[in-house]
Amino acid sequence: MTTEENKLLINSRIQIPLNECEFTFARSSGPGGQNVNKVNSKAILRWSAGSSPNLPADVKERFLKKYANRITIVGDVILTSQKYRDQSRNIDNCLEKLREMIKAVTVPQIQRRPTKPTFTSKLKRSETKRQHSIKKIHRRKPSLDY
Repeated sequence: MTTEENKLLINSRIQIPLNECEFTFARSSGPGGQNVNKVNSKAILRWSAGSSPNLPADVKERFLKKYANRITIVGDVILTSQKYRDQSRNIDNCLEKLREMIKAVTVPQIQRRPTKPTFTSKLKRSETKRQHSIKKIHRRKPSLDY
């Protein structure tokens, strides 16, 4: 796992202490036999993205903007994992999901500048349209007009 001394390592400049993350556990859904009714193996991670002092301001802004639909009214991100049958692996899976989410917004996206088609591409497009039109004209039945 990417934790080192109770920290979630994102990259060289971003490290989230695990004491900022709050874990709760619930019973997993789906098949699993009698064990599924006895063990709380589903991990639920709650992390306050807006109030985290360890997230740089620019990354925090991009994170809150990109994942606005996954953030609660209070400002927490809630992630769940019930992929595995034991808590520890589900905790690791939740942390990995959080790590990937933060990593996705660490580098700002380059703004796309709209471009215009070149003169040659415009000519080529109109020429192919003309050729296509001629091809379809030749497929028609000959007219009876003399």
